[in-house]
Formats: sequence, C-alpha cells, structure tokens
Amino acid sequence: MTNISEFSLTKLASGIKKKDFTSEEVTKTFINNSKKSKKLNAYITECFDDAIESAKNFDKKKDYKGLLSGIPIAVKDLFCTKNIKTTAGSKILHNFIPTYESTVTNKLWSEGAFLLGKLNCDEFAMGSSNETSFFGNVINPFGDKLVPGGSSGGSASALAADLTPGTVGTDTGGSIRQPASFTGTVGLKPTYGRCSRWGIVAFASSLDQAGPMTKNVEDCALLLQAMAGYDSKDSTSVDIKVENYSSKLTDKAKGLKIGIPKEYRVDNMPAEIDKLWKKGIDFLKDAGAIIKNISLPHTKYALPSYYIVAPAEASSNLARYDGVKYGHRSKGNNLVEMYENTRSEGFGDEVKRRILIGTYVLSSGYYDAYYLKAQKIRQLIKNDFDKVFYDVDAILTPSTPSAAFKIGEKKDDPVSMYLNDIFTVPVNLAGLPAISVPAGYDKNNLPLGLQLVGKPFDEQTILNLALAIEKRANFKRKINVWWN
Repeated sequence: MTNISEFSLTKLASGIKKKDFTSEEVTKTFINNSKKSKKLNAYITECFDDAIESAKNFDKKKDYKGLLSGIPIAVKDLFCTKNIKTTAGSKILHNFIPTYESTVTNKLWSEGAFLLGKLNCDEFAMGSSNETSFFGNVINPFGDKLVPGGSSGGSASALAADLTPGTVGTDTGGSIRQPASFTGTVGLKPTYGRCSRWGIVAFASSLDQAGPMTKNVEDCALLLQAMAGYDSKDSTSVDIKVENYSSKLTDKAKGLKIGIPKEYRVDNMPAEIDKLWKKGIDFLKDAGAIIKNISLPHTKYALPSYYIVAPAEASSNLARYDGVKYGHRSKGNNLVEMYENTRSEGFGDEVKRRILIGTYVLSSGYYDAYYLKAQKIRQLIKNDFDKVFYDVDAILTPSTPSAAFKIGEKKDDPVSMYLNDIFTVPVNLAGLPAISVPAGYDKNNLPLGLQLVGKPFDEQTILNLALAIEKRANFKRKINVWWN
C-alpha cells in the first residue's frame, strides 16, 4: 500500500474531502516521517503537538471549503508566524517570536491548512547551499554529503523526503528554483508583486518574492492559487486577479512560441545540462510549441548587477537588527559598543560579507560608480526580456549550471558559489515569473531541472508548459531512504 506521505498535495486534499483518510492520519504520517529524519536537519522549529490538535479539530468540524482543508504544511523560517519562533536562520533572531502572521501563511491557514513547523534556510536567505544557517546545514535526501541548494534548502529537502506535502519558500535570486532543481521538486517564483511580502523577513526588498514548492506541477498551481493575491499592507503588492490556475492546467502548447536564449550556453557547462535542455525543447515541440532562437544580450551583466543591488538593499534592511527592541543582544560598555557586539556576534560570515559590500556601494563616492550603474544595467536586462516577449510566449533554459554539489565544496569560494545562480538571477532583476521543473538525472543519478520564464503575471502559461515537460519527461524521484 502506498504511504500517505507519498501522495501529492492535490490527492491529499481530495482524499480528505472524500473521507478516504482523516486529517489526523495525514498529519501523524508526516510527523512520523519528520521525527525519523533528524539527520536532514530540515526543521528549525517543530509544531507537531499543535498540528495534531489542529488536525483533530478539523476532523470534528469537517469544514471542507478551503483549497487546503485539513492539510499540514511546514514553511520556510523566513515567514513570520504569530506566537511561533521565527529565526530567518540567524543567531540574531534565535529568540524572536512575532506577534503577527505573514500574509502568505495567513492565506494558507484561511484555506484550511495548518502549521507543521518552520524549515531551515540560509541565514536571512543569503546563500545557495543552505550552509550559512546558524542552525547548521541542511542535507539533500539524495546523498548525505550533498547540499540541497539554497536559500530554501530546508523546504526543498523536507519536500523531497516527504516531511511535508508542500511548502512555501522565498526567491531573491533563485532561492526557490535552484533548490527545487537540486532535489527533483517543482519550484515557482511568481511575478514580483503577485504574492505579498508583508510579514516575510526582508533580504532585498525589490527582489524578494514568496512562491510555492511542491512535488508536481498540479500541486504548484493549487498552492499558488492559495497564497497569491493583493495585500494593502504591502506597497509592492499588485492588484491583479488571481487565476484558477489548477483548473486551467493543460499540457497542450499548440502555437505557443518558446524562446531559447543563446547567452545561456555558458562556458564549461556540463554536456548533460545541454543534453537535457535539448530534450526540453523536444518535449515542448511534441506539445505543439514553436521554438525560436532569441538573444538576451545583457545577461552576462546580471550576476555582477545582482551582487551590487541585493547587498545594498540587505545592508539597509538589516540595519534594524541592533539588539535594542528584539532578538539577540550582546553586552557593551556603551550603546555603540552594544550595537557593534550584537551585530558582530549575531550575524554569520556571509551576512556580514553582504552587509559590507552593500554599505560600500551605497557610500559617498561609490554610489554612482556601483549602485546607480547596477540599477541602470538592471533596467537594460528588463528591457531585453520585454523586447523578446513581443515575439515569444515563454523562455526555456536550464535551472542550474550543475546538479547538487558536495557540502563544503564551495563554502570558501564565494564567487564560485554565486555562479550557481547564473540562470536564475536575471529573472529576479526583471521581476518575471519562472518555474523549475525536474526533467532528468545526471551521470551520478542526481536530479536536474529545466526553467521556464514567463511574461509578467502570466504564471498560467509557464505552469502549462511545465506540465507539458513533466508529462513527457516522466521524472521519478529515486531516493534511497538512508537517513532513518
């Protein structure tokens, strides 16, 4: 008999409504899996007792109106949860308990879901491997020496290992799509403004976007539908109708034009990535799509531009963590010394590095030379996308330049680590929607993903195209459960 935890999110929601199983049975199954999976270090805070109580209450009330009625969900520990510790993977927030709920998680709870726990992440979402967390690195279920990607690595690992039926992460430069690719799961970064940022611990405010992470495309459509929507509390939220993504899903792509950017054929890209890309093209042709070669000439400037803009915004956002009102506080002989000691002890090396870079590029004499120039390049990158979207409906690229790498392999080489986001960063700079869908394996039997980039607020098209790839790739997660 199939384990309940292996069911898709959609199948679980349907099964609970049909009374094939109870919410309590579902919840206990995921909790048991989580308790046996401590080696993965996916959780920071567990809410198992409360989850069981919520499931029991649901089974008594039998309120099946919500999209996620009776579903337990663990979320990235960047979403503020009322009266539950929210750390952002940092020592400086190790004891922070919000008195409010993020809009995204509140939407999930209003659709009938409830919290399993808070998942590990790179500190303040700064990282590509989930090695910068104060609570230790997360491990990829595909191997005990492999990173799960970052910053939503705990979310990706927990999802792939069946510790949660679905989850939500945040994506600033690829932090949903890259870990999804590394773990053989589906990850979607919606258009900037599609999901509220209110109540999410900020990294880079003009880039951060919450999004769904799921086992398949159908689940991704359902979870996006539940979490998206306008929020008056978020000044960057856009008041555009949320589609019924799941009911409009189709794997037909007849007449759709798909762009293949020549600039994404980077030096030293593994042959298996290029081979997978060609397979993806064939999958979409089979679905009826028309393939067009396109150019995004300013792509090569995306990474340097991103690593000026993002640290600049981070240095501003993280200035609030001084030990005065909340979070970790160190001792000092005076106020300034207390500030210095608190930030020195509270932040990890990667966060300090980005604060220093950000403060430098915003400083007098360097603002015009670095930050202003990076913003101009960002506009050129957006213009490139705007131009090609007159001719194509979506863009197909690899999700990452490689499969998951070993823990510690790139920790001492920040530039090499930053290059992991080479295919994902341009999308954030342009504010576009993009999805990573698992499509194959490398020579070491590690998963590889393909990325689809869409027009602003056209998540439906890339979900449909992702479904077309998913059905034709017939990807199966082949994980040996070594961690129990």
